[in-house]
Amino acid sequence: MSQIEARLRALGLTLPPPTRPPPGVVLPFQFVRVVGRRALISGHGPQSADGGFAAPLGKLGRELSLEQGYAAARLTALSMLGSLQRALGDLDRIAAWTRVFGMVNSAPGFHQQPAVINGFSDLILEVFGPEVGGHSRSAVGMAELPFNIPVEIEGEVELAA
Repeated sequence: MSQIEARLRALGLTLPPPTRPPPGVVLPFQFVRVVGRRALISGHGPQSADGGFAAPLGKLGRELSLEQGYAAARLTALSMLGSLQRALGDLDRIAAWTRVFGMVNSAPGFHQQPAVINGFSDLILEVFGPEVGGHSRSAVGMAELPFNIPVEIEGEVELAA
């Protein structure tokens, strides 16, 4: 078992299965694209244990609280790690988290996007530690996100040589 898998298990965290889009929806892209020593990670949302989108759905500051948004961002981190595990075969191949772009489905007047995306950053730092897990980041509000998910996050990691 890899070090990262052992860390996830010790934290009681489980990676979800591949994303299961709603019926009739086609996702014609790769969730992880490896180019040289970089893995580019498409936008991910929070997943439930069956691979579908995790509830609750909606906008932060209207249907969802800050705490629910933070939890959704944590689930999004697990979704992204699941995709990376399937693409790379071993999460220990990740040498560094380099960049994260967090999007928050925000009601007018909601301005706590960084606190929501902290759910993602906190989990990555908890699992990988500050040396590998430290990343640059943006956290922005969006008028709408696909399927009314509360959070969508994309990123990039550097792979070990």
